[in-house]
Amino acid sequence: MALGLYFTPASMSTDQYDDCISRLKKAGAGHPPGRRYHAAFVTGGTLQVFDVWDSQKAFDKFGQTLMPILQAMGVDPGQPAVSTIHRIIAPPAKAARAARASARKRATRKKRPVRR
Repeated sequence: MALGLYFTPASMSTDQYDDCISRLKKAGAGHPPGRRYHAAFVTGGTLQVFDVWDSQKAFDKFGQTLMPILQAMGVDPGQPAVSTIHRIIAPPAKAARAARASARKRATRKKRPVRR
């Protein structure tokens, strides 16, 4: 059963968040197994994070990499609010692949030099 975890760290800037993500990628945990969705956003000047995980076990395994990184950065993530996910609605895989391909094409067009 999927779990939603909602974090509201007492003090974490967007720069610290970006640094944490970079460190996670270097540690091979940029896309950890079991994490279905991740979003970071700022509300009222406070960075917040929402994740959807396949299980508590998958999240706990990721925490073995995440927590030492946060501790080294001096960031306390606080205790997350944890909820059981009732339903996840996502686009079909085919539609998601088509959307990514379209985005890649748009990005490629922007990078090409203009020929005269």
